[in-house]
Amino acid sequence: METDLNVLGEPLEECGTDPVTGFFRDGSCTTGPEDLGSHTVCAVMTTEFLAHQSSVGNDLVTPRPEFGFAGLKPGDRWCVVAARWLQAYHAGAAAPVVLASTHARSLETIPLTVLRSHAVDVPPDPSSLAR
Repeated sequence: METDLNVLGEPLEECGTDPVTGFFRDGSCTTGPEDLGSHTVCAVMTTEFLAHQSSVGNDLVTPRPEFGFAGLKPGDRWCVVAARWLQAYHAGAAAPVVLASTHARSLETIPLTVLRSHAVDVPPDPSSLAR
């Protein structure tokens, strides 16, 4: 089995389990061919990000019990679609990003410098972010 890597080229770390996140609902931003949206950015929800997502038709706040989804609140960690995160970034509403938990596939959509500018987990050697 192949190990998923994060945007720093290291093994992907867990994003969140309260609530349980991820396309596969395994707590991490792992991805695969069936994840057409690329739910690969581990973001820490903020009021601004959640409001922006609602304004563009991506309601992450309203509970959807039929899908086992309780709704998100500020502070929750959630694997968001890379294109949606980038859309919020361009609108000035990007959520903080946990780099160690953000899948390398995110780099197909978002430059590392952009993710780094919103990082909430800077590694001991920041030079590793300059790739």
